[in-house]
Amino acid sequence: MSSTTLDGTALSPVPSVDAVASAVKRRSKPALMWRALRRDKAAVISIGVLLVLALVSVFAPLIAPYDPLEGDATQRLEGIGTAGHLLGLDGQGRDILSRLIHGGRYSLTVAVLPVLVAGPIALLIGMSAGYFGGRVGDAVMRVLDVLFAFPVVLLAIAIAAVLGPGLLNVMLAIGITMVPYMARVVYTATVQESAKEYVEAARAAGATQGQILRQQLLPNVLSPLVVYGTSLCGLMIVLAAGLSFLGVGVTPPAPDWGVMTSDGRSVLLEGYGHVATIPGIVILVAALAFNLIGDGVRDALDPHKQTS
Repeated sequence: MSSTTLDGTALSPVPSVDAVASAVKRRSKPALMWRALRRDKAAVISIGVLLVLALVSVFAPLIAPYDPLEGDATQRLEGIGTAGHLLGLDGQGRDILSRLIHGGRYSLTVAVLPVLVAGPIALLIGMSAGYFGGRVGDAVMRVLDVLFAFPVVLLAIAIAAVLGPGLLNVMLAIGITMVPYMARVVYTATVQESAKEYVEAARAAGATQGQILRQQLLPNVLSPLVVYGTSLCGLMIVLAAGLSFLGVGVTPPAPDWGVMTSDGRSVLLEGYGHVATIPGIVILVAALAFNLIGDGVRDALDPHKQTS
């Protein structure tokens, strides 16, 4: 639709209300989210910390000063500040700094990849059970409730013990244990959103169930899942390290942070605390960073804090 001014000058066509709303939503929502996230200094610092850890891990062969698997028995258990070894050496005479740098490849992969794999599975299960309901939905949630009866750590240990040690089995065990928890979050959000007016309006307008799920429910269900999944990554680092510590995770001599902590346990009482303490601190920092980012994303997705 076009119009003219009093002097006959043509005006550009007036866009529809839906087009304007869609454009504003596309442009403003990411900007509002990022602006809200930037105000959280802890989250911004945590993002920087994880980016540094990720980059260092990716370029580990170029950055690490020594081979993480080769040791010097003549210098074993040398302390922090030893010539040429900034963080000292472990019980096998291997450079701790080099093993930390390479260990990020294992620990960060185990923290992030299982969550990324479990997320879509949980999304499918939770949305289907929450939207369609009925006997099938109830049966699915009851099966998940059975899994809830087992503590997540014990369930992960049991699955890892059955599958055997190894990086792939650890990720599989962690991913399986995360599906019920993430699916429960999606299920709850789907049930809440399905009862709201905009879903009823879309249904009254003739939208199919697939359109309602994709266009109406999915964007609103993703937000709590992203927040929960980000926070879970911190737990996954600790859980993966615990599995390696117990001997059912990544196997030695792989430079995994949990393996390094386990190796340092045997010499801890002999006065060589740096062997176990240093990787333990790195695990703590990485897990805390993921949790702080999760808190920041949660606040950034809160519309009240976006506009405040």
